[in-house]
Amino acid sequence: MSERSTTSYRRLFEVRLLHHYWLDDGGQRFDTLAADMQAERLLSYDVRPLLRVTPTPSTLKQLSGLRCLFMPTGQGFTVAAPSEATFDAAATFSFAVSIANGDCLDYTALTFRPQTVQEAADPTDLSPTRVIYRYKADVPVLSNLTGAKRTLGAGQVLFLSRDYPAPAASDAVEAMVLSAGALLQLTSDNPGATTQQLAASATDLPVFLHQGDVPAIVPPAGVVGAPARGVQLSDDVPDNVFALITLTAVRASDDDFSFVDGTGAPKTPATVYEVRLKNRSTWWTYLDKQTGAPGAPETQPLPLTFFGNAGTRQKPSQGIVKAQMSGARITQLVSEIYI
Repeated sequence: MSERSTTSYRRLFEVRLLHHYWLDDGGQRFDTLAADMQAERLLSYDVRPLLRVTPTPSTLKQLSGLRCLFMPTGQGFTVAAPSEATFDAAATFSFAVSIANGDCLDYTALTFRPQTVQEAADPTDLSPTRVIYRYKADVPVLSNLTGAKRTLGAGQVLFLSRDYPAPAASDAVEAMVLSAGALLQLTSDNPGATTQQLAASATDLPVFLHQGDVPAIVPPAGVVGAPARGVQLSDDVPDNVFALITLTAVRASDDDFSFVDGTGAPKTPATVYEVRLKNRSTWWTYLDKQTGAPGAPETQPLPLTFFGNAGTRQKPSQGIVKAQMSGARITQLVSEIYI
């Protein structure tokens, strides 16, 4: 009789990637919907047609060595570990997020910041072994070591985004900033950016993916050509990266964000992290379908959603958002609606 062995598993951690275009109901945010409607939305929600998540090569090797399992889910992904496994406090796992369907960029905030690949080098080094560094601009890095938490509804939510920053001169359209405790979103580029208030108190909202999640790049001395913010590309970080998620077993400054307990064993229940993608808000502009003549537009930018209607008239169909320009400066994001 052959010998057979089995291994039991339990969740090490879970990451949920929640896009508000598919969760909100018109102007009503997902977190304020009735509990039964929230459950219904999550039941039908599937992020996999929009975003693809894969462990980086080094993390895949590490997970394999630890006999851990990576499992994509409709809401994001889960990593499971053998029931008896323990982890060092500094154990770190990284995951690359890429775009599975480019159409989602049309209704996702912050995607007017192009994620271009740039090469950088030391111009004084003319040797045959000169190192060329490759970077990708405006790629956010999301981590449980820097994430912020909020109390929403009946429970606490752990976000992998940092807390929102104060306004900066470099802020561009769709940037989200704190102003006297309120959360504002830019509706045009700086200088002289216009804004709309998303909440009188930022702590009443989820922590959406925002420009402050993109780290500054500090290239080696003498190297020029690197973007100001983004990530360095490597064998571990692919060219098609949209965002990086990095999770470390223990966060000493806030144990809520740790995914193991004091013995190094997975917490019970497993730690759940969230990444929230904000749906884009645009100026809804109405045009006569016969003549193209403009009608009265909405008086403020309104959020784009699959469910419901944030306005009182016809909402935009899912499609391209136009940027109105003044020189190189975006002055408005517009959705054209033919009626």
